[in-house]
Amino acid sequence: MRFGTDGVRGRANTELTAAFALDLGRAAARVLGARLAVVGGDSRVSTPMLEAAFVAGLSSEGVEVHRLGVTPTPAVAFEAARTGAMGAVISASHNPYHDNGIKLFAPGGTKLPDEVEARIEAEMADLRGPSSEPAAIHGRGDASDGYVDHLLGVLDGRDLRGLRVVVDAANGAASHLVSEVFQRTGAQVVVINAQPNGVNINAGCGATDPAGLQAVVTAERAHVGIALDGDADRLIAVDERGDVVDGDHILAICAEDLSARGCLVDNTVVITVMTNLGFHLAMQAAGIRVVETGVGDRYVLEALASGGYSLGGEQSGHVIFTERATTGDGMLTALALLDVVQRSGRQLSQLAADAMTQLPQVLVNVPVAERRPDVSELLASEIAAAGEALGSTGRILVRPSGTEPLVRVMVEAPTAELAQSTADRLAEIVRTHPDLAT
Repeated sequence: MRFGTDGVRGRANTELTAAFALDLGRAAARVLGARLAVVGGDSRVSTPMLEAAFVAGLSSEGVEVHRLGVTPTPAVAFEAARTGAMGAVISASHNPYHDNGIKLFAPGGTKLPDEVEARIEAEMADLRGPSSEPAAIHGRGDASDGYVDHLLGVLDGRDLRGLRVVVDAANGAASHLVSEVFQRTGAQVVVINAQPNGVNINAGCGATDPAGLQAVVTAERAHVGIALDGDADRLIAVDERGDVVDGDHILAICAEDLSARGCLVDNTVVITVMTNLGFHLAMQAAGIRVVETGVGDRYVLEALASGGYSLGGEQSGHVIFTERATTGDGMLTALALLDVVQRSGRQLSQLAADAMTQLPQVLVNVPVAERRPDVSELLASEIAAAGEALGSTGRILVRPSGTEPLVRVMVEAPTAELAQSTADRLAEIVRTHPDLAT
C-alpha cells in the first residue's frame, strides 16, 4: 500500500492489515523522530485492531503513546498541536465501514508533505530490528474537554440562541460530542445518526448521503442542517428549505464574511482545481484573490502555510481556518457558518445564493486497471478538443483518484445537458483507452 491524498486507506484486514499498521507505526516513528504520540480513531469495527498494531509499532521504537479512543480527526490534530506530539488517526473518513485508513500528523499537528510520506514508505521497505527500548502506552484518555472549548472559541463569546439546528453525526467519531458542542452554543439541537455500532458509519447518512438530514430539517422546521463525515473533518450543510449547501458555497460565505470584517489575511482564499467556476467569478466580483492547488486538503494546507493565508477549503466540505486549527474541522466550520447566519439575521438559502452562483457541474468516476497519475497527459488531445468546444464558458478536469483505481472526469458548462454530454463522451474515451481499460 502507498500513501494517497489523505494517508493510507484500503479494505481492512485484507489490504490494510495489522502487520502493515505495525510496520507503518515503526517507520513513522523513525522518520518523524517523535518521542510522544497521540492516537485516536473512528467508530469502525476494525479500528481497535489497527490502532493496537500501529501503537505497538510506535512503542517498539521508543515513542510514548497517549491513546485518545474514538476521537474526530481534528481533535487529534488539536491535541498534537497542543502537546507538540505527532498524531495518528485510524479512519477511512467517508468510506464504508469495511475500509479503514491511517492518517498521520507531524509533531505539532500538521499534515505530512509528499517527501516525508515517501521517506516513510522507503523506511517500511527496509525495516530492521527495533532501534530503541519500548516506551509506555497510556490508557484511553479524553481530549474532548479542551477540544470542545477550542471549538466554541470560534464564536468569540457570541451565542446561537434562537437557531434550530439538526446535526447528522454519520455514526462516526464525533457521535459522542455533537450534542454537547452545539447545545453549549445556546442553539436548539436535534442530533441524528449518533449511535455507532462498528458497521453503520457513513451508512445512508452523513456528508456523503445527506438525504435523511434534508428530510429531518424540513420536518423540524430547522434553520440549518449540518452533516459531518465519519471522522468529522468536513461537513455539508442543508438550508431551511432542505437544499444542500456544499463546500464551495460554505467557503464563499465565510470568505465574504471575513473579508467584509477585515479578517481575511491578504484578502485571499485558497481552493483546489475542483472548485466550481462560479466560485472564481464570485470572488472576482467581491475583490477577493484566489490561490488554486491540486486536489486534497493537505495541498490547501501547504498553500495556506506558504502564503500565510487564513482561509481555504474544498468543494467536499473541508474548510480550514488557519488561525483556529491545523486541519479541516467539520464542527468548527459548522459553528463559523452558523455564526454568520446568526449575525446576518438571514436564512442560509439567501446567504448561499448571494455568495455565488454555481455553474452546472458533472463528475463521472471511471474504473481503470490501475491508478495513472499521468492520465491528463495521456488524454491531452481529447481533453483539449472538448475544452475548445466549451470555450471560456466551461471547464474540464480529468485526474486520477488519490485513493482508488478511478479516473475522475469533471466538466462544468453553462447548461447541465452540455456538461453531462461532454463528461459522458470523455468518460467513454477513458473506458476504451487501451492503456486504461479494466
